Amino acid sequence: MIRSALACALVFALAACGRDAGPQHVPTAQVAAGDPAFADTLRTRLLDAKSGDVIEVPPGRYSFDRSLSLRVDGVTIRGAGPDKSVLSFKGQKAGAEGLLVNASDFTIENIAIEDSKGDGLKVNEGERITIRNVRVEWTGGPSTKNGAYGLYPVKTRNVLIENAVAIGASDAGIYVGQSRDVIVRNSRAEFNVAGIEIENTVNADVYGNTATNNTGGILVFNMPALSQQGGAIRVYKNKVYKNNTANFGAKGTPVASVPAGSGVVVNSNDDVEIFDNDISDNATTNIIISSVYSTGYKDEQAAQDFDPYPERIYVYGNRLSGGGDAPDGLDLKALKVASYGLGGRLPDVLWDGYRNPKAPPPGDPQLCLHDVSGVLNADGPGGYKNPSKDTAAYACTLPKLPAIDLKRG
Repeated sequence: MIRSALACALVFALAACGRDAGPQHVPTAQVAAGDPAFADTLRTRLLDAKSGDVIEVPPGRYSFDRSLSLRVDGVTIRGAGPDKSVLSFKGQKAGAEGLLVNASDFTIENIAIEDSKGDGLKVNEGERITIRNVRVEWTGGPSTKNGAYGLYPVKTRNVLIENAVAIGASDAGIYVGQSRDVIVRNSRAEFNVAGIEIENTVNADVYGNTATNNTGGILVFNMPALSQQGGAIRVYKNKVYKNNTANFGAKGTPVASVPAGSGVVVNSNDDVEIFDNDISDNATTNIIISSVYSTGYKDEQAAQDFDPYPERIYVYGNRLSGGGDAPDGLDLKALKVASYGLGGRLPDVLWDGYRNPKAPPPGDPQLCLHDVSGVLNADGPGGYKNPSKDTAAYACTLPKLPAIDLKRG
């Protein structure tokens, strides 16, 4: 039972854990329809765009039944505000995204994308990407039928996401994958499965954001069989609270097994610094640290793909409270009772216990954890038979990571 509980607790159990739904989503903006002719004008301008163009989207709601795309460098798309200029894909019949961009030196700002069939905004393989004051939302609230990703830069470099809002994604609201040199700041993610997710990305700062009412708040992941393994991620000055929404991810996807009530989750990532955050009332636990060996992947597959062990994780100076009192699913509840009694709660940090056998001294993962209510080492390598509450090994410090410098121009 403990092994089953930990598989669920450590994010990737084959079957999702269940939980009652939390607060209900209320659509953000009611915007009057704009001139229907502008929808065709916008599509044409995107297809005919030249470097240096600024494409203005006037106030109004504009409906599209198929994806928009841009393939020219150096273009800006600018609306009148995310509650004034809305690109609506409700009833979309063709295309996998709302807006697909394959370009560099791209800026999109002051606009909303709603109800796309797939991802809201996908930016693929560009450099110097700015996403500012953009809202992506599925207005019907959490649903497995919603698109997977809200804001989705992938294989990009020098990415700034700021003052954005992502609501209702069935995978991750704000997701940056397989990228390098990234800042996600001053944004809000709510009612997504994963609020903000940094995956297989090198050098990222995630700060000043609010993640609430998601299934999991902020996720820092590495997964096998992708183009690179990430690391050097700072998560700081965020508010991560009450991420207790029932998981509505599509079955068979890793995110479908994130237990409701997960605050910050680090999986198979090295060099992660988590500090000066307010993390509270995440009902499963406030911080999870796990290895790919808790994900259901075969050991040999994981070993061939990448280093599976989370190492050099530095948690300090956070304000943590509440949480852990109502873990998601019967197995997690049983784990809580077995480890802490009927009236207890899971501590602020849950670690699966996997260590790199090649790291000195023997397998030291260098998990330095300060200002937490406790740590539960779940003893994954031992079959989860002997979880440990000993905190002595975590009273260490690590060098602080440098701030991200986005090079522009």
